[in-house]
Amino acid sequence: TISPRALFRSFAIAEMFTWAGLITALILRATEIADIVPIAGGIHGFVFLCYSASTIFVWVNQRWRFSLGLTGLLLAIVPFATVPFEVTVDRRGLLDGGWRLAPGGEEPRGLVEQVQAWVLRHVLLSILLLILLVTALFLTLLWLGPPLPRD
Repeated sequence: TISPRALFRSFAIAEMFTWAGLITALILRATEIADIVPIAGGIHGFVFLCYSASTIFVWVNQRWRFSLGLTGLLLAIVPFATVPFEVTVDRRGLLDGGWRLAPGGEEPRGLVEQVQAWVLRHVLLSILLLILLVTALFLTLLWLGPPLPRD
């Protein structure tokens, strides 16, 4: 299975690359070369949601302070900030270890840990449900339209 560190790193890097794609698309649109903002924005939005979900999952597993977990989430709205955040928490040892609530691990305490333990005991079903949830949220956001109207 993938470790908390590998999961978090993967989505932090993906978030950085999709920011680069979105910014490039905005520049191409502004210079009237091409308008691929809907595509780049859609990809970025989907990865943003995945990064957010993985941040929360790792936050619970690693027992991060509330302020640290919230910082990890908020930095996703700052271009390229997820990778420096990931490097910082990794250097501080805050991504070390495996899934503590996995089968044979610690007993979950509270609702959030019980949900995470269930996810770790039903990985394939959880991945399917997460894909469906993120897709539904993503499609809802697409239906609502971009945050700022185009000129």
